[in-house]
Amino acid sequence: MKVTPSLLLCALPLLIAALLAAPVAVQAQPSAAPPPPKLEPLPEIPPPPEIVGDPELEPQVTITRKDSETIEEARVAGRVIWIKVTPRHGRSYFLIPDPGGQIYLRRDSLESGLSVPLWVLFTF
Repeated sequence: MKVTPSLLLCALPLLIAALLAAPVAVQAQPSAAPPPPKLEPLPEIPPPPEIVGDPELEPQVTITRKDSETIEEARVAGRVIWIKVTPRHGRSYFLIPDPGGQIYLRRDSLESGLSVPLWVLFTF
């Protein structure tokens, strides 16, 4: 059978009528769904277990106060991680050991030096 434009024009009203009648037929059917079951409250959620850290991996901080400065020294497993020196007058600074542990590098903070840009690209 060859589909011609005149055949499409004749079938179009029937197609529209079928589409409009379909939702009405679905809505007209009565709902025979069973009633929902009786709901009961859920049991209480237990608290999460306490996380116990390894005491050897926690830094041990030693604070030494002198007349002109305060020195905080952090160690993990006996190795110095950082030393914070706070002079009586002035800004505090950190001494970070190099990987060999022989030389200390002075830094103004413990930041890694990586700064992520926080630019606003879009606002709504």
